[in-house]
Amino acid sequence: MQAALIQTTSSDDPRENLARISAKIRSAVNDGAGFVLTPEVSNCVSSSRSHQQGVLQFETDDLSLAGYRALAAELGIWLLIGSLALKTGDADGRFANRSFVIDPSGTVTSRYDKIHMFDVDVTPEETYRESDGYRPGARAIVSETPFGKLGLSICYDVRFAYLYRALAKAGAEILTVPAAFSPVTGKAHWESLLRARAIETGCYVLAPAQTGTHSVSRGKERRTYGHSLAISPWGEVLADGGTEEGVVAVELDPSKVAEARGKIAALRHDREFEGP
Repeated sequence: MQAALIQTTSSDDPRENLARISAKIRSAVNDGAGFVLTPEVSNCVSSSRSHQQGVLQFETDDLSLAGYRALAAELGIWLLIGSLALKTGDADGRFANRSFVIDPSGTVTSRYDKIHMFDVDVTPEETYRESDGYRPGARAIVSETPFGKLGLSICYDVRFAYLYRALAKAGAEILTVPAAFSPVTGKAHWESLLRARAIETGCYVLAPAQTGTHSVSRGKERRTYGHSLAISPWGEVLADGGTEEGVVAVELDPSKVAEARGKIAALRHDREFEGP
């Protein structure tokens, strides 16, 4: 299976982003991809809660999800929407950061809500409180496809190794980590974290990313790291998207998962222990 990771610079306009990413998906499929992945918050990059309230929709009404479902059916591909920011109807008004797996008929086969919220102080000028606007998910998801089982995650999840071990022990062979990573933490940690998750689990890791400076009509300007990465089950970097918008292609070979796990069967070597 040829997979393609979409790297893009989403704005805070969902319609514009749908058109931009759809064009990249078509290009990837024309080049042979049968599985395409988009980054986190593909529909809207924004720090303005008031703007989000005005442009975001509920899942049942979301124009981006409807557009991607129709596109997957038209092109006959598997599609991972890294995530969409969606209204939830929660009493506190918080949104969901939700990933979708769409099959070649356009059917949503799996949904995953980001579990770990990015509440950090990277520098005095760069702080994030994702949990102010988004409610965390509570369930890990493994999604069945003909080319392997997908373990779903989103961005900040990558720092929590126990999630990926649980996904791998539940059968995942390909871990998806769509992201909108900070440039500061991206330079320091992005590749190391992704390679570690691959090495620990013997899984492919596919991480499509937002990149560059994002155009916003309201709120604080946002910059992201880029460098969409595909990592082998042995921890090798197979492809790196750099910092420009584009498409990163990689061939997935299920036998490589079995090969890596055959060499180091760490998933079978867990032991109970006491303390600390």
